[in-house]
Amino acid sequence: MKILHTIGLLLLSCMPGLAMASEGLDSGDTAWILTSTALVLFMTIPGLSLFYGGLVRSKNILSVLMQCFAITCIVSLLWLIVVYSLCFSDGNAFIGGLDRVFFAGMTKESMSGTLPEVLFSLFQLTFAIITPALIVGAFAERMKFSSMLLFSAFWLIAVYAPVCHWVWGGGWLGSMGLGLYDFAGGTVVHITAGVAALVAAIVIGPRRGFPTTAMPPHNMTMTVTGAGMLWVGWFGFNGGSAVAANGDAAMAMMVTHISAAAGSLAWMTIEWLKHGKPSVLGIVTGMVAGLGTITPASGFVGPGGALLIGLVAGVVCYYATQMIKNKFKIDDSLDVFPVHGVGGILGTLMAGIFSSTELGVFSGYGFADGISTIAGQLSVQAIGVVATFAYTAVVTFVLLKLVGVLTNGIRVDKDDETQGLDITLHEESGYNL
Repeated sequence: MKILHTIGLLLLSCMPGLAMASEGLDSGDTAWILTSTALVLFMTIPGLSLFYGGLVRSKNILSVLMQCFAITCIVSLLWLIVVYSLCFSDGNAFIGGLDRVFFAGMTKESMSGTLPEVLFSLFQLTFAIITPALIVGAFAERMKFSSMLLFSAFWLIAVYAPVCHWVWGGGWLGSMGLGLYDFAGGTVVHITAGVAALVAAIVIGPRRGFPTTAMPPHNMTMTVTGAGMLWVGWFGFNGGSAVAANGDAAMAMMVTHISAAAGSLAWMTIEWLKHGKPSVLGIVTGMVAGLGTITPASGFVGPGGALLIGLVAGVVCYYATQMIKNKFKIDDSLDVFPVHGVGGILGTLMAGIFSSTELGVFSGYGFADGISTIAGQLSVQAIGVVATFAYTAVVTFVLLKLVGVLTNGIRVDKDDETQGLDITLHEESGYNL
């Protein structure tokens, strides 16, 4: 068999167009991140698009699908022009430099660890796409399309790029102690999107009729379909963040799955006990809460930690949703902040508590050493949460006000909102869906 293997390699090396892997390139890692990249893009289009599209009223479904699709396009071009460079090129502790503007110096041979740099950039782009797309759920059914485009573009540059650099690009949060534990985007994706959603919902104001008029989802079948796509895609989101085809990726996928299942059942059970029946909307929202909360911790905890994180996510995010809507009367239309924002905060903090080399329940530490290590890491996690929350809130508020000036108000008028954005903004109808 060894002789046959050697002969095969020699034959391959002689074939035109089939060069042997360059030094440093790992074909297994590359294949896995190619797959993960497709999975994460699959989360936005079609996963998130269908999930959100089914939750709004039928007169606004196309507007939501259009927003997610357009964000994918505009973020992709901005990533090429400057945002990748601001995130990952050498700069200072707060923002990257301009070395990679328009992917300058990037070729097929450029390497990032064991991957082609172009693949690393493409994988990271899919994270940059889904983050502003998540915010769409906060202002669904009432924001101008032009305002949404400008806000998403400005926000990507002014919020996403700096926070990404702080955590993953060599910035100050990644350099504190052992570094902020954010394996796949608790701060970079979920806290930034969740906080921006909260600020946007407050600034733009509630939908007309909220909270007295019922606004039920128009197509739960579509929402559940999108939820299933999100669950599958999240394996690439978290598993791919190992940036290698190894045990870290496998464990990240396992704990992601456990947390999603636990979050789903926790949310469903609360609704069942409170209202007498388990709801489909509840179980899929609990899934998203479990997935969002495990995201920052997925590379640092084991199955035991994941189970606890998922259960806590389902319970806490459920009550956060009720509080935002019923107590504070904030119309975060599709519950972006209580699910993603609160989940991201919980997961980032619990990554410092349940991090472990084995089961995610402090194994590997003596008691005294364990408490000391946990306290130190938890302080780093808390600083990361507070800094990300405060920075995102302030800059998002400023950007919304700026966009309002540039577009003569960020909200559609009363008649357009009543008629629905599909017709008034796009002259198309999704009613036949």
